[in-house]
Amino acid sequence: MENSIKLINTSCVNENIDVVVNAANRILLEGGGVCGAIFAKAGSIELAKACGKYDTPLKDGSAVITPSFGITNAKAIIHAVGPNFSVTPTAFKELFDAYYNSLLVMKENGYHSIAFPLISSGIFGGNLADPVGESAKQCLRAYKKFISDYPEYGVELRLCSYGSNNYALAEKEFRN
Repeated sequence: MENSIKLINTSCVNENIDVVVNAANRILLEGGGVCGAIFAKAGSIELAKACGKYDTPLKDGSAVITPSFGITNAKAIIHAVGPNFSVTPTAFKELFDAYYNSLLVMKENGYHSIAFPLISSGIFGGNLADPVGESAKQCLRAYKKFISDYPEYGVELRLCSYGSNNYALAEKEFRN
């Protein structure tokens, strides 16, 4: 498998992929946005039980895996804890770590394709001037480091931007 990264204008929940990534909170509870959509499609009760097996609160930047349950277009869900920039306004390393650690968890579980939402670009974006662009930038950095660290491990990464405004902002990072 050749390495690839692609920005697409859709929800990661609907991608036919090995792993869909949830922009999770530290306590792995059902939230809004993409997190709520993932819980709804997977099955809230089953997914909450699986998440409840982890010792929370998790640290910003960490990533854990659960089965995909009712999300039949994916084999697993990785829950990546993005930083809340309202609380930690300079948590760029933690945002990078959320992407990179998700790729590591994917590899540790033998998967090769992954669909990310724009982590920490919504309500967790805080007062960042361009939370979407920052999230896309950290995703690209994590992807480049991962393929450099593991050149023999093929990965297909899809960064999913939901909505045309967010897509345009994320696309600027992909052109740089």
